[in-house]
Amino acid sequence: MRALTVNAGSTSLKLAIVDPTGTIHEPASLEDALARPHDVDAIIHRVVHGGDRPRPARIDDALVTELDALTELAPLHQPPALELIAQCRARRPDVSQYAVFDTSFHTSIPPAARTYAIPERWRRHVRSYGFHGISHGWATHRMTEVAPAARRLVVAHLGGGSSLCAVRDGRSVMTTMGFTPLDGLVMATRAGALDPGAVLWLAQHTDEDVLQVLERESGLLGLCGDADMRVVLDRCHDNDPSALLALDVYLHRLVTSIGSAVAALGGVDALVFTGGVGEGSSRLRDLTAERLDWLGVRAGPASLGGDVSELTAAGASVRTFVVAAREDLEMLRSVSAMPH
Repeated sequence: MRALTVNAGSTSLKLAIVDPTGTIHEPASLEDALARPHDVDAIIHRVVHGGDRPRPARIDDALVTELDALTELAPLHQPPALELIAQCRARRPDVSQYAVFDTSFHTSIPPAARTYAIPERWRRHVRSYGFHGISHGWATHRMTEVAPAARRLVVAHLGGGSSLCAVRDGRSVMTTMGFTPLDGLVMATRAGALDPGAVLWLAQHTDEDVLQVLERESGLLGLCGDADMRVVLDRCHDNDPSALLALDVYLHRLVTSIGSAVAALGGVDALVFTGGVGEGSSRLRDLTAERLDWLGVRAGPASLGGDVSELTAAGASVRTFVVAAREDLEMLRSVSAMPH
């Protein structure tokens, strides 16, 4: 199968024409991609929230209605994806179109890890869904090929949005994002985990749009005024106090959350970094490894190269890897596995 993958973020759009061998072409725009009538067999859309769907789905009117009803659970991400689906269906009704969901990889999480301690009437709707599942799924797939003996993984998808996933035997058993993509780690502009009492207090005692602040004005940006980890690290090098605090808060949440993921797994065989920050910042990886030395994590220079690099240093009992995020290939792989 050759497919156009449409990966809509909250403020970004990644387009690729791919086949199982990799990227064939990266269109400059959606218009460019849709103007090539014979280039693709399918159009595959990344959709952040798929509810309880465990696998991709072919797009029809009923599915669009279902996904639109989930918009309030992912208000930054769902609307752009639905708009692009509408454009592609209008322009290319002759091409089969599919949705691949970030939540699907996490439908294997056991009930104890996805259930909140709230009344049953609320639990029908409010539970941990998890996100970044396409990225976590690709990293897991590549690790089964490169290091099949590593059965217990902690995958750290670190980017503008960030989450951890505890993986046992290829299946998600815990993740740090819960009911919405606001939860868990400190992110570029998102706060991550926050006492629900604090959210209620803010809603009652300020006249600000609390969701707007938690989504777009918090995280690294709220801590030091910069959302870009590269800038934060540069400022730390210059001993900027607010940047040093931001980095320390970020690492504290990251390392303690990794500890929780290891506890859920009953141990860990490999720590896997992916995502823009996870792949691009050796400094952040080193700082994380230093704080996990007690666990047996010791990172050194890369040794494999290609899309998977091993960073495990001598004396480590936990292996460390970097996996290049290829959501486009995971989207193609998951749709290709569907019955057609």
